[in-house]
Amino acid sequence: MKILQILFFLWIPTLCLGQTSELRVNSERLNGSLKKLSTFGKNANGGTDRIAFSEYDIQARSYVMGLMNDAGLEVSVDFAGNIIGKRKGTNPALKPIAFGSHIDEVPNGGDYDGPVGSMSAIEIMQTLADERIETRHPLEIIIFTNEEGGVIGSRALVGELGKEALQVVTNAGITQYEGIKKIGGDPDRIPELKRDPLSLAAFLELHIEQGGNLDREKVKIGVVEGIVAINWWTFTFHGFANHAGTTPMNMRKDPMLPAAEFILAVNEVAKSTEGKQVATVGKIEASPGAGNVIPGEVTLNLEIRDLSPEKISSMYAELEKRAKASAEKYDTTVSIQPIDVASKPAIADDIIRNIIDEQAKALGLSTMSLPSGAGHDAQEMARIAPMGMIFIPSKDGISHAPSEYSSPEDIANGANVLLQTILTLDQKLGS
Repeated sequence: MKILQILFFLWIPTLCLGQTSELRVNSERLNGSLKKLSTFGKNANGGTDRIAFSEYDIQARSYVMGLMNDAGLEVSVDFAGNIIGKRKGTNPALKPIAFGSHIDEVPNGGDYDGPVGSMSAIEIMQTLADERIETRHPLEIIIFTNEEGGVIGSRALVGELGKEALQVVTNAGITQYEGIKKIGGDPDRIPELKRDPLSLAAFLELHIEQGGNLDREKVKIGVVEGIVAINWWTFTFHGFANHAGTTPMNMRKDPMLPAAEFILAVNEVAKSTEGKQVATVGKIEASPGAGNVIPGEVTLNLEIRDLSPEKISSMYAELEKRAKASAEKYDTTVSIQPIDVASKPAIADDIIRNIIDEQAKALGLSTMSLPSGAGHDAQEMARIAPMGMIFIPSKDGISHAPSEYSSPEDIANGANVLLQTILTLDQKLGS
């Protein structure tokens, strides 16, 4: 009898694992909630004007909190305005597994950037409630405040949101400070929100892929390697302004010429360097800026993105050398001004990456490892927890536009990979 009892108790967890591996979200309900969310701020162009702190944002937040309550979560709004939904685990000694995204959009944006991860997180909690499945770890959904306006909510949670940032005027025409108060937060108490490093067992975010790699290669799931660092510099080429009609070509000190060579060099260096780095000149200004005047000064920006700060430094050093050589070639000079680092790299946790890949393949889905060239709340959360990100295809890689689109099937696939990753982590972490 004793042996049978032991065998029975050993068998129970195996049965539960087998059952949960077959668990799937309700695709129809998930895509229905996404469609409903898209109505808050829908404009005549088909885009969404649900910018943070707008009336549309407030209406959407109310809708989302209602869904979270329906899923049986303990719902609250923290001092930064983040919406938090908690579900207890069977072992209170274990750290929570957190997951989520954002629901705010850029002006005239799309319906999927942020909402896919947010609504999938809620659907996962509802699915667990429907099936009466308990996890060992507590689970926590985080719907972050104003991701599009500077990852405000996640910066608050990791202690990186200072007083100066709170005075920045948002797209809603009010400051971050005023906006947070408007949605029920308390900006004066934001320092109290800072979470201890490793206070979470893991943080996961599901998101559309904004680069078009998955869509182009017909791959279903992106396993994110990490979120890239972004560095900026301003290059100013100095020449001599003069009359465009009367100054002979061989007597000119035209800074547009080295500037043009430099732009071509940026493209050449980025393409000739091994890896997935990108480098861009996205802004150029000529002074005085008249069609009949040889410019006296040309200013442009340089942006380099990659997971490796060392590679960024190496590329910059080569481009600095080329800029100085071009300036000398055309009898001009160049000055370079570094701009504060926009963001530091966030490397995804290897264990979480492997689980995402394994669970996607177990679901019959093709996978691709790739970096995220855009910033996300997960980038900030990686400061305090092991982080993982899951990408699904976005048609033609379009994002931040009304034509942004991910299919209902791809959305359900992403949600199911997230669900199975959470359940696997729940079994493996803290064992």
